[in-house]
Amino acid sequence: MRCDHDEHCITCGDVAVEMTVLRVDDERCLALCEVGGEKETVEVGLVGPVAPGDAVLVHAGTALQKA
Repeated sequence: MRCDHDEHCITCGDVAVEMTVLRVDDERCLALCEVGGEKETVEVGLVGPVAPGDAVLVHAGTALQKA
């Protein structure tokens, strides 16, 4: 996904980050993801089913697409 405004979100200034899925809670559409040793819970309902090992592009705590 690409933003045409200097490659960052003009609303919040964040950039999308590629993260690796570690664990999935399908019932709540959440996944525990990791990048650089940091873990974060990510909403994955927009990208469909994900599985541990998948890479997702995350912005503001939401997976926007599979990487």
